[in-house]
Amino acid sequence: MKITSRALLALFPLLGAAASVAAADVQAEKANLERGRYMVITGGCNDCHTPGYPQNDGKIPETAWLTGNAVGFQGPWGTTYPANLRTFVQSLTEDQWVSRVQTKPFRPPMPGFNLRQATESDLRAIYQFIRSLGATGQDAPAYAPPEQAVNTPYIEFVPKNLPAATKISAATN
Repeated sequence: MKITSRALLALFPLLGAAASVAAADVQAEKANLERGRYMVITGGCNDCHTPGYPQNDGKIPETAWLTGNAVGFQGPWGTTYPANLRTFVQSLTEDQWVSRVQTKPFRPPMPGFNLRQATESDLRAIYQFIRSLGATGQDAPAYAPPEQAVNTPYIEFVPKNLPAATKISAATN
């Protein structure tokens, strides 16, 4: 089959359109990763899931973000540890991540109730951002039930001197 110069010239607009579509896809992916990064920062994910983040005023290199923490949170539920999200998301598809966040309860003090308020597109952006960081670090210690002593550092997460609970009805809000 002989391709004429006229046929090649006819292909140039198609190649240009394909290149434009590819460039738009790259821009959309970059914007989505930036959205995920923004959600991780403003959602406070690093506060617990990145060792030393609050103590260093957030000045931790992104390469160390979300690697889990061996400092636990202890309360009536037991002792929980912030997971290594970078290894965790590697074990899930994006759809599994969204389903997990939207349907499974979290142990305190993880504010899963806040995360469930995120849009599906925000949850997907968070997943894609975390996944883009790559897997690194060790898994955090396993959950310890209330009766189990722990040998790791932990923060006692129990309010003191609370007034008696009052019931707030939806009608008064």
